[in-house]
Amino acid sequence: MKLLIVTVVEEFEKDILRLFKKANIESFSESHIDGYKNTTSMVRTASWFPSEKGGVDSSLFFSFTQEANIDQLFNLIEEFNQNIETNNPIKAIVVPIERFI
Repeated sequence: MKLLIVTVVEEFEKDILRLFKKANIESFSESHIDGYKNTTSMVRTASWFPSEKGGVDSSLFFSFTQEANIDQLFNLIEEFNQNIETNNPIKAIVVPIERFI
């Protein structure tokens, strides 16, 4: 069992859910987050009363799942990222789990 963590911009939320289904990842959690690409834009918006939102609406998904499902998802994500016209690809990492209950 491994911990899969995936981040996507809001535009790709439905796509990653479709890819999870194709990879047989049926149990996962989601959290809405603001994504930032560099610290300079964050510093500029860190005033008391920022006039505009500094981050990009994004989501973080995580799942405890089997390596075979993760391998399949990574292949699907690589294919998906090759066909997008943005600089915000789906990103995924895997963290090994030493113990769990």
